[in-house]
Amino acid sequence: MRVTESDLRLTDGRTLHVYDTGGDGLAVFWHHGTPNTGAPPAPLFAAAGKLSVRWVSYDRPGYGGSSPLPGRDVASAAADVRAVADALGIDRFAALGHSGGGPHALACGALLPDRVLGVVTAAGLAPYDAEGLDWFAGMVPSSAASLRAAVEGRAAKEAYEAGAGYDPEMFTDADHDALAGTWSWFDEVVGPALEAGPDGLITDDLAYVTPWGFDPVRITAPLLRLHGGQDRIAPAAHSRWLADRCPTAELRVRPADGHISVLDAGAEALEWLAARAG
Repeated sequence: MRVTESDLRLTDGRTLHVYDTGGDGLAVFWHHGTPNTGAPPAPLFAAAGKLSVRWVSYDRPGYGGSSPLPGRDVASAAADVRAVADALGIDRFAALGHSGGGPHALACGALLPDRVLGVVTAAGLAPYDAEGLDWFAGMVPSSAASLRAAVEGRAAKEAYEAGAGYDPEMFTDADHDALAGTWSWFDEVVGPALEAGPDGLITDDLAYVTPWGFDPVRITAPLLRLHGGQDRIAPAAHSRWLADRCPTAELRVRPADGHISVLDAGAEALEWLAARAG
């Protein structure tokens, strides 16, 4: 697949850096994780080609070529996606989000019900105010500490990031194998996401632990929550919580997978989307 990149000027003066593989098939908006840029997932291009999937994505505000949006919440993704879809002449589409992209994919499903045909989240978080969920339970200490800093506000989160380092323990053995193999692709989207500093990451994490601006339980489109049973960053209980409450949700937990290796089921997720969007 050939990816075309462009810059979209929004009515509020911001710029979104957009990616598009083109074609007439099902448009799937890819919502990237934290911290990544928005390039669509090359390891899934072969599967997408077989299903005639058109990848569309963008750098979230503060990442890559997209302007910052101070104080953005998760809900703001829906307006940005609508603007991109309108500019590309795409009426209806699906959404697929990994990790931090999961809540943003949910935003599209909840706030654009007339346009979203289906939603998949892989290793996604539940809302911070999820009733009955021990939100931090099962997280590796470094991930929990990072998000607890965000709960304390921007200043605390900035201070935390100033001294934070990479913790290999956040990933399982299966994750490390995936990152050394097929999903070494993440090397192409993580480094560039941090080149301009940690603003995108900080703003993302603040958005996850404050009100999202919508209720994901109200999603009416088909919803698949895909999760690794060994995930140390976003524990599978987060997907179970939403699947138990959303009438359109289907839950698939892969017991041996972690936060990254769960993406090995990405081709299955695309098949699921294509079947329901059809």
